[in-house]
Amino acid sequence: MKKFIGRFFIGIGVFVVAMGFMTCVGGMSLMSDMNTKVKKDSLLFLKLEGVILDGDQFLKDLKKYRDNKFIKGVLIQVNSPGGVVGPSQEIYSEIKRVKEVLNKPVVVSGNGVVASGAYYAAVGASKIVTNPGTMMGSIGVIMNFANLERLYSWAKIQMYSLKTGPYKDSGADYRSMRSDEKKLFQSMIDEVHMQFKTAVAKGRNLPLDKVTLYSDGRIFTGETAVKLGFADQMGTLEDARILAGKLAGLGEDPKLFTPPKKRPDILGMLSEVRFSGITKSIKKQLKFELLGKPLYLAPGMF
Repeated sequence: MKKFIGRFFIGIGVFVVAMGFMTCVGGMSLMSDMNTKVKKDSLLFLKLEGVILDGDQFLKDLKKYRDNKFIKGVLIQVNSPGGVVGPSQEIYSEIKRVKEVLNKPVVVSGNGVVASGAYYAAVGASKIVTNPGTMMGSIGVIMNFANLERLYSWAKIQMYSLKTGPYKDSGADYRSMRSDEKKLFQSMIDEVHMQFKTAVAKGRNLPLDKVTLYSDGRIFTGETAVKLGFADQMGTLEDARILAGKLAGLGEDPKLFTPPKKRPDILGMLSEVRFSGITKSIKKQLKFELLGKPLYLAPGMF
């Protein structure tokens, strides 16, 4: 009994210490958020990284600080293969809004990859600076489907659905797709492909015919992108910073303001440490989650 009581109070003590630690860390983070304000003329510095699934954090930071009187322009470092169509278009629209409505320059700096949906977003900027070896372009749309009919048959599983129309289960993995369904999906991705090409033509001030010529999903280097007019100049992040500073009237050494990171999630941090080898599993899961969605995504990414 004494051992049980002792362990009980030890457990309570550990819990109290843990809660105190989390409160302390959270409090420090909140104080950091409160104290981290734009206090002088600066460029808002953001990063657009990874597969674009929703773009929530990027958009939240952009919308929060773009109207600040001390923010004179935006510098965005991009390293992304693109992603889901809608979010990519939303990021493009909000970047374009900063440039055209707020009259603040936006400069994109291409890092490793600026492809498909990420490139869509980038053409909303005032200028695109890219490393010569940056993978860029992939102007196109893709939808992936899986036909598991034979697998279900092998497993003696019979899949079926009740539906209100012939297209309600289009793309289902338990049967082959009919020709009329393929035609329907092809029509849809052709439409969003034209939206992509139009955005590039307007954003880069290029003839639509020229954009169409290179809108077959191909990837090209940053050097080729500059030669073809899909980017403005070759250069590093530092070169992009200098350019953005000049365009914003801040000179060649502009100050950068980076939004504070979100408050640390202690449980999330512990989970990452514990399940550090789950990356490949998450990648496979993501691949299946993207099935049946129109994507501005570079080839070979999944």
